[in-house]
Amino acid sequence: MTPKKYTLIAQTPVDKTEFYELEKVRFLMKDGCGLDIGYAYQDLVFSEHGLLILQFEGKTADSLFCWFNEDCIDADRHSLFKSLTNSAMLNKSKIMYRGKFAMNQRDGEEQIDLVFKPK
Repeated sequence: MTPKKYTLIAQTPVDKTEFYELEKVRFLMKDGCGLDIGYAYQDLVFSEHGLLILQFEGKTADSLFCWFNEDCIDADRHSLFKSLTNSAMLNKSKIMYRGKFAMNQRDGEEQIDLVFKPK
């Protein structure tokens, strides 16, 4: 499967505005792994330090996808994911592991390229 590549820019389509339960995700991220939200963009919620991304699944606010930075050590990734899923379960939510991602900033630009690598 070819990794998906996204370029993040600070624009949102005018005809497509969706509202997500960001506070719930903030609580799950803080409770599950002790991290705050670093940035939110459309359906993606980045943890501080770019360690992981929680993505709204789209069908329900109680279902999220989880992506880990490819630089995250496997043992840490497993431990953090277990803690996140436990917190989600206690809060009547579900977090599913989707894979890893790479984040690269273009030289001389304020854009970031994200490459998702599904499991």
